[in-house]
Amino acid sequence: MTLRIGNASGFYGDRFDALREMLTGGELDVLTGDYLAELTMLILGRDRLKDPGAGYARTFLRQLEDCLGLAHERSVKIVTNAGGLNPAGLADAVRALADRLGIPVRVAHVEGDDLTAAFPGSLAAHAYLGGFGIAECLRAGADIVVTGRVTDAALVTGPAAAHFGWRPEDHDRLAGAVVAGHVLECGTQATGGNYAFFAEGDVRRPGFPLAEIHQDGSFVVTKHPGTGGFVDVGTVTAQLLYETGGARYAGPDVTARLDTVRLSQDGPDRVRVEGVRGEAPPPTLKVGRNLFGGFRNEVVFVLTGLDIEAKAALVREQMTDALAKSPPAEVRWEQVRTDRADADTEETASALLRLVVRDPDQAVVGRALSGAAIELALASYPGFHVSAPPGKGAPYGVFEAAYVPQDSVAQVAVLDDGRRIPVAPAPATAVLDEVAPPPLPEPLPPGPTRRAPLGLVAGARSGDKGGNANVGVWVRSDEAWRWLAHELTADRLRELLPETRELTVVRHLLPDLRALNFVVEGILGEGVAAQHRFDPQAKALGEWLRSRHLDIPEVLL
Repeated sequence: MTLRIGNASGFYGDRFDALREMLTGGELDVLTGDYLAELTMLILGRDRLKDPGAGYARTFLRQLEDCLGLAHERSVKIVTNAGGLNPAGLADAVRALADRLGIPVRVAHVEGDDLTAAFPGSLAAHAYLGGFGIAECLRAGADIVVTGRVTDAALVTGPAAAHFGWRPEDHDRLAGAVVAGHVLECGTQATGGNYAFFAEGDVRRPGFPLAEIHQDGSFVVTKHPGTGGFVDVGTVTAQLLYETGGARYAGPDVTARLDTVRLSQDGPDRVRVEGVRGEAPPPTLKVGRNLFGGFRNEVVFVLTGLDIEAKAALVREQMTDALAKSPPAEVRWEQVRTDRADADTEETASALLRLVVRDPDQAVVGRALSGAAIELALASYPGFHVSAPPGKGAPYGVFEAAYVPQDSVAQVAVLDDGRRIPVAPAPATAVLDEVAPPPLPEPLPPGPTRRAPLGLVAGARSGDKGGNANVGVWVRSDEAWRWLAHELTADRLRELLPETRELTVVRHLLPDLRALNFVVEGILGEGVAAQHRFDPQAKALGEWLRSRHLDIPEVLL
């Protein structure tokens, strides 16, 4: 007995036509849509400040208007976290849409994640719930299940638990479904999108992924026939490493052991995933808090031609003096040397100097900054100009993680007829401890090396978790693993990525995946909404690492 679960959204703003493509492209039992991220919750929180009836992903409604009939005809259940901050509101909107279209569907939703009242000062504070609320809705006959903040993997564990009759103590099976959910949650990142070795397939329009899940929790990752992209051990490995940390991948229902995952190619565009072991979940639930951080503004000075460093020093001194009367709480300068000597275009002869300021008072980062910058137009370095005039300053958000006891959160499945079914917390929990590092493989024998980019032998994928970034690095042969595991230590990564030199970097080994996962603590400041650095979600941190040169054994090149 196999359950076919597909994904049609990896974020709020993903491909609009994906819902229709997945419903018409092949067989499915359940279609999921992941619309939420740390930044999305902030955006929805701002929406709800303007309109108390808002707070959910409105795009989902527009997609459903086009596809609800298809889902009903094909008996495909739809499970989505598009409810955001207002799952009850979205569930009501879906019922109204179904009534208007004359399509008989039962709509249920899950609530209990909203803990904003318990965290004063938060724009939104939501616990990450598991999949058993979704399972209760489906067992009661729901055709569409809307949630608020659940873990991304819960969109898969819930339907799997309902279909196979899994219980909370079925840790290995649940862990398999968690891994399946993690692979599917970012949509086309599992089918060649954002993939280090993208040139190995046609990724102009990757198809969305699906998982064929079995009773024992094992599954096959694939996609509908004839769709773009490709699925191989590498694309699945890349997604497994994305936004994870060590061997223990904790969630509300189960802690999945990523160091037990085994991958094998099961035919074209098919990867079998098996062997996943699970443990009791931690006794606490993560809570994502979105707070108002203050106001932010920036100005980018363009420095062209000769004397770049002297020009930068001059304008920095001028701006520092101009802002001295009411200095912002935070001032950051970043110089980007995009210029080249004897350049044949003005753009390639220019460097950028970015000034970013933050303060609780909008006036301090607004008129004061813009006035100071513009007044230098005829009184600074030769060739003075800015990329765009600074504005009045914009509000920015801050993300914080908190933790509450599992039994302090009242998760409820709200059925189509209004009945409310309480969902019990995990009956058994275990404190989350680090796994002892596995033994290193035997190193490669000495031999000739060549200075070359790491990316010639290794793939990488990186992402954000609050203020931290993770960088997953993997190789595709046992010989390359024997080299990588010894060469790419935490200290070596700090050397290769100087931005991380003063930060805590933790390395995790996953030998069965031939992979290393690095967590770089604090590199993203207060999270993506605070826009702490050039790449605020660390999406390209892994590609920067792959571009760095090392002495690589010639046998691997």
